[in-house]
Amino acid sequence: MSAEIYRDAWGIPHLRADGVHELARAQGRVTARDRAWQLEVERHRAQGTSASFLGAEALPWDRFARRALLADTARRCFAALEERDPETAAWVRAYTDGVNESLARDAPAPEFARTGLAPGRWEPWTPLAVWLSTHILFAGFPAKLWREHIAGHLGPDSVALFATDGPGTAGSNGWLVSGERTVTGHAVIAGDPHRYIEEPGVYQQIHLSCPEFDVVGLAVPGVPGIAHFGHTGTVAWAITNAMADYQDLYRERLRRTGAGVEALGPDGRWHRAARHTELIRVAGEEPVEVEVVETDRGPVIAGGPEGLDDGTPLALSLRHPPRVAADLGFSALLPLLRARRAADVDRALDAWVEPVNVVQAADTEGGLLHRVAGRVPVRAAANGVRTVPAWEPGHEWTGWHETPRAGLTDGVAVMANQRGPAAPLGVEFAPPHRAERIAALLAAEDRWSAAGMSAIHTDTHLASAAPLLDLLAALDGLTPAARALRDRLLAWDRRMDADSTGAAAYAAVRGAVVRRLAAHPAFAEAAAAPAYPEVFLPWLALVPRVAYALEHLLRAEDLYGIDRAGTVRAALEEVAAREPTGTWGDTHRLAPWRALPDASAEEPGLSGDHDCVLCTSAVPGLTDRAARGPAARYVWDLADRQDSRWVVPHGASGLPGSPHHRDQQPLWLAGELVPVVTDFDRLVKESDV
Repeated sequence: MSAEIYRDAWGIPHLRADGVHELARAQGRVTARDRAWQLEVERHRAQGTSASFLGAEALPWDRFARRALLADTARRCFAALEERDPETAAWVRAYTDGVNESLARDAPAPEFARTGLAPGRWEPWTPLAVWLSTHILFAGFPAKLWREHIAGHLGPDSVALFATDGPGTAGSNGWLVSGERTVTGHAVIAGDPHRYIEEPGVYQQIHLSCPEFDVVGLAVPGVPGIAHFGHTGTVAWAITNAMADYQDLYRERLRRTGAGVEALGPDGRWHRAARHTELIRVAGEEPVEVEVVETDRGPVIAGGPEGLDDGTPLALSLRHPPRVAADLGFSALLPLLRARRAADVDRALDAWVEPVNVVQAADTEGGLLHRVAGRVPVRAAANGVRTVPAWEPGHEWTGWHETPRAGLTDGVAVMANQRGPAAPLGVEFAPPHRAERIAALLAAEDRWSAAGMSAIHTDTHLASAAPLLDLLAALDGLTPAARALRDRLLAWDRRMDADSTGAAAYAAVRGAVVRRLAAHPAFAEAAAAPAYPEVFLPWLALVPRVAYALEHLLRAEDLYGIDRAGTVRAALEEVAAREPTGTWGDTHRLAPWRALPDASAEEPGLSGDHDCVLCTSAVPGLTDRAARGPAARYVWDLADRQDSRWVVPHGASGLPGSPHHRDQQPLWLAGELVPVVTDFDRLVKESDV
């Protein structure tokens, strides 16, 4: 048996093998060849060992990974996979064999020399650990800590006031246009996942071909197959975050005994908790010891028998489906690759677990699919809103929800993390602006082609600007400079284009409003976050919370006695006094995460904003820089796969200096896409594997 690696003009790997396992080995091999440093970072993050070479800044994550038992959960899930689905387990092993072969034989990436690190060995369970560590915060369970925090200061009504897509969530756009609405008579699926932009990118364009299947799609480096976005030639699928709630936080009463640690259960009795200590090595500093405790609910991720760091008598445990069921849903991966029809995708996703997604699929015979996939526990409604007491009955899990399904409206389905088919399974969803804008754009044309989808990808209309602009319109008694700025904003087209001076002026006023609201005595006390672990602080920071809830705050019937018109007036006068100049792209620049920061990197200016279809998320009031945005764009054409298109923010290669390290970025910035090539005769052979 053999496998071959080919490349297209963009350096995207195209793999052909005689069998499924040979293909998985080749995927592991080419991923390590292109992304060795990225794989090493992800392996260490999944194990909670990244501070050993990245230093103290990585310690908060490592501490969380250890306390949350991410690696141990991955081991359990792989052991269960070997029992339930030995074929998939062997397939995953073949992938890790390929990774290890490349790490041992190919030249190491330059980052290894910079850190003095040698590539480590991947275990069969490592891909599961990478998947889990990548998605453990997707459901945003720390938002429950925020709800507790703000309710404690402002009362329970404040929870709804601040309910919106928070700074820690990751969303996406996706839309399906059925054949009755396309020029070819076949469906088109398009969209873009919104995630933290990392370099190298979080998605890997890849083509996997063997006698059983031939699939192009976006893979997660370190994980075999194509889970989220794929096209087999006869069926294509795509996902967005369902915004479902499937992770619970329990307040625990813990006590130390001569034998260890005990936790008070809902039966009123003390139960032995599993306990051990681990040592986290930190580059340039002394090792840090961490106590790992697991109650009957789950691992303790904050506090302990002595409480939080500030002495607050509190411990929190995390309960989530992979730990409970010893399953991450990897049994869906091979059936997805083998899918020929939308019904096959549907059956494959019955095995899906983590994260919970909204899925769309279409096939060449007219089959369509729009459903939620993943495991959501059945439990009390209170579990989904805030932390719940472990020592009181009524908060147990009693089964799994049946995942909802939805249809199309006028031949179109749109998913953008809004309150859609997953509504019964969640608490907070993204504002409806992106979904409504996509639907309106699609409704404006009778027939669509794959080529026309980039116009939707790049739309920059900001519907959420309306409440602030309405308040500005009602102001009187302004200084001449403020009146001129107000009139300029009211004439602005509400598009957040990089070259727009109006967008820059709007963002400046918006930021000033956010800062003034956050500083108001009604909110200011909430600025001091509780002593939770540092990894949760983005969910507890007041300014981002005010920024993302600004629409609610400006439209609420009463805002704790705050003079909103006066606040907006003061913000407008503040900005007008310094005569704002420049464009939105001058300050709204890409801020990708790199394991090794590069101070010399000059990042480009961006169009878009948090609530635009072109979702490039700044944090108003704090920074205009965007750490989140489209981690890829795709258009799947069911009429002819060769007419499909895709692009990533950087390039196919993670190797600095490679011609394909950042060669797609100019296209990504311009909203253009790279052709999908699937004909091996049009590719260049690189090597046998």
